[in-house]
Amino acid sequence: MPDAKVFLRGLVAALLMVLAGCSPEPVNSPYSPDALAENTLFTAFTQRSPKHLDPASSYSTDESSFTYAIYEPLYGYHYLKRPYTLVPRAAASIDPPVYLDADGKVLSPEAPGEEVAISVYDIRVRPGILFQPHPAFAREANGQYTYWPITPQALNGRYSITDFPETGTRALTAHDYVYAFRRLASPRVVSPVFGVMAEHVEGMKDYADHLKSLDAKGSSAANRSVWLDLRSHGFSGVQALDEHTVRIRVLGKYPQFKYWLAMTFTAPVPWEADRFYHQPGMAEHNLSLNTWPVGTGPYMMAESVVNRRHVLVRNPNFRGEPYPCEGEPEDAGLGLLADCGKMTPFIDRVVFSLEKESVPLMGKFLQGYYDIPQVDRGDYGVAMKVAANDSAAKAALYKERDLQLRSAPEAQITYFGFNWLDPVVGQGNTPEQAERNRLLRQAISIAFDWEQYVAIFQNDEADVAYGPVPPGVPGYQPAPQGLNTRVYQWHDQRAVRRSLDEARDLLARAGYPGGRDERTGQPLILYFDSAGGMGSSPTLDWMRRQLAALDIQLEIRATDYNRFQDKMRSGSAQMYMWGWVADYPDPENFLFLLYGPNAKALTGGENASNYRNPDFDRLFEHMRYLDDGPEKEALVHEMIRIAQYDAPWMFGFYPKSGGAYQSWVGNAKPGQMVRNTLQYLRIDPHRRVQLTTRWNAPVWWPLGLLAGLLGAGALMVAWLAWQRDRRVP
Repeated sequence: MPDAKVFLRGLVAALLMVLAGCSPEPVNSPYSPDALAENTLFTAFTQRSPKHLDPASSYSTDESSFTYAIYEPLYGYHYLKRPYTLVPRAAASIDPPVYLDADGKVLSPEAPGEEVAISVYDIRVRPGILFQPHPAFAREANGQYTYWPITPQALNGRYSITDFPETGTRALTAHDYVYAFRRLASPRVVSPVFGVMAEHVEGMKDYADHLKSLDAKGSSAANRSVWLDLRSHGFSGVQALDEHTVRIRVLGKYPQFKYWLAMTFTAPVPWEADRFYHQPGMAEHNLSLNTWPVGTGPYMMAESVVNRRHVLVRNPNFRGEPYPCEGEPEDAGLGLLADCGKMTPFIDRVVFSLEKESVPLMGKFLQGYYDIPQVDRGDYGVAMKVAANDSAAKAALYKERDLQLRSAPEAQITYFGFNWLDPVVGQGNTPEQAERNRLLRQAISIAFDWEQYVAIFQNDEADVAYGPVPPGVPGYQPAPQGLNTRVYQWHDQRAVRRSLDEARDLLARAGYPGGRDERTGQPLILYFDSAGGMGSSPTLDWMRRQLAALDIQLEIRATDYNRFQDKMRSGSAQMYMWGWVADYPDPENFLFLLYGPNAKALTGGENASNYRNPDFDRLFEHMRYLDDGPEKEALVHEMIRIAQYDAPWMFGFYPKSGGAYQSWVGNAKPGQMVRNTLQYLRIDPHRRVQLTTRWNAPVWWPLGLLAGLLGAGALMVAWLAWQRDRRVP
C-alpha cells in the first residue's frame, strides 16, 4: 500500500504541474511578450545579409531598406504623391541649374540644349543636420581622436560598433557630399555607377585616372594599407563653395541628373568614417561601411549578425521631419493623411531576421510575428491577392486577419520584342520589305490578346500597355488619349482590340495570305527565344495559340539565361520577351530602350530590339534636353506614336507591385521609387499583442483530456493495489 500511495501522489503532482503550465499565452512566439509590446517593426530578409551598405557600392534592392533609412541623399521622393515628385531631403530646396555656354557665359533658362556646355547645380545643404553617434567622431579632451590610430591588438574582442564605448558626432557639411563623389572615382572603392556618372560630371574620368596613378605608386601592400585621404585630391566637377553649398558641374544639359541626387550613391560620407574603417584589422573584424554605415538619416545600425539578424534603431541625432499632408485622392480614405504634420520617424526599432524559406516566412507573417514580410519586396501584396483569387480558404483567412494587401501599376513594363536586324520581322533592307515587315508586326500585335494574358498569367494584377511609358511617369497617357490605334479602337467608352479579320488583312498585305509566303507557298514560321524554358509551358502554349489564329507557326528556341543573353548581344534572336524597371521616374528611362544608338547588338546598350528610326532618335535627343513641362510631354507623345506605328515591340503589360501589411501597420503605401518608407510607417503594438495572442492561443484541451485519462488510470491502479492488499493474509 505505501508504494501505491507514493505512486499516486507523484502522478497527481505531475498532472498538477502539467495543468499549471497551460497558459493562454502563445508558446510558439519567436519573441517575448514584452518585445511584441514594444514600438518595434519585425520583418525578414531571405537571401543573405546585405553585402554592400557603403553608399558608393550599394545598388541592390535588398540593401535599399537599410541604406535609405540610414543615409540622406540631397533629394528624395514625396511619400504619397503619384506621379512621383522629387522633394528635398538634406537639401534646403530643389533649385534649377544655371546654364553656361562653351565660353563660360551664362545662358537663359530657355536656351536650346545644344548651346549648353555646362549645367551648374548649386545646392544648399540644410544647416543643423548631425551625423549619428559613432566612434569615428569620438575625441579626447585634448581634441585627439579616441580611436585614431588604433592598433590591431586594441581591436581584440571588438566585432561590433557597439564594442566601442566612446562615440561622437558633428554637423553635416557640403564637404561630406564632395567626399562622397570623390570616393565614387577611387580605385579602392567598388562603385557600379562610376562609369555612368563619369560620362556626365565634369572632370570625373580624369580624376579617376589621377587617383589610379596615385594608387599605382603605392602599389606595395605596405603603401596600400595607408589611408588615401581624398580631401587632398579634388576635381572641378564637384566642389564645396562653403560649408553648406555643393556645386556640381554637369556636361551639357541633362535635366535627368536631378534624379541621381535622390539615390544613395550620392549620399554624404564623412572622411572620419572612411579613415576609421581603413585602419589595420578593421576588415578582419568585419568593421566597414559595408556592415556599419554612418549616416544622418532617421535610423542607425545597432546590431548586425551576418546571415541571421540586423537591427536598426532611431538615430538620436535625427532632427525629425514632418509627415506629408498631401497625396492622392484615395489616401485620405485609407488613413494615410492622419499623421499630417507629425514628426517622423514613428517607429523606435526595426528588426530584420533571416528566413531562408518562403513557407515559414509566410507562416510567421500570417501568425502575426512579422509586421511586413519583406520591406524591400514589392510582390507580396500582388502574390497574396492572386492567391486569394485562387483559393476561397486563403481569401477567408486574409479577410479574417484583416491584412492590408495593396497593389498598383508601377514604373515598369514587360514587353514582347521583335529584332530589327531580322529579315522577317525586322526593319528590312528595302522600303518594300520594310513595309511588309511592319504590316506583319502590326498583324501579330492585334492577334496577341494581352488582356487574356493578364487575366490568365497575372490574375489581373497588371495593366495592359498601349505604349512604352508606364503610369507614374510623365508622358504616360491613359486611354483614350494614349490608345494604340494600330491595335485598338475606342468603342462604348472602352478600348476594344481590333478583329482577327483586320489582322488577317494586314497579314495578306504583308505577303502572307493564310499564313503562307505568297512567293514560295511555304508556311510562315516564326521563332521565339525563351530564356530558361524547356519549350513547353502554359505561357509558350498560349503564344502558339495566338499566332495559330493567323495560321502562323511558332517554334520555341529554349535556352538558359546566359545563352539567351549571348543571343541578345549578338542580335541573333528573332523574337523575345523582356522587361524593364525604372531607376528614376522620367520617360527617358524607358524611351532610351528604343533609341537607335543604344542598340544592344551594335553598342551593347539596352535597346534589345536594335530598333532604329531617325525621327524617333531625333526627337529623343531633343527630349533629353527639355525640362518637365508641356513641350516635353508633347514630344514624348509623338515618340510613342512613332513606336506604336513601327511596332518594334508588342507593349505587353505594366506589372503591378505592392505590399502586404498587418492591420496594425499604419501609413502603409507601397512605392517603387520611395525607398525610405520605414521613416513613415507606424505600429500599434497593443493591437499586435491582442491579435497575435488570439491567433496563436494554445489548444490545451487535449492535455486536459490526457490528464483526465491518466488520472482515471491512476485511480484504477490505486484501487487494484488496495484490493490486492486486502487479500494478503
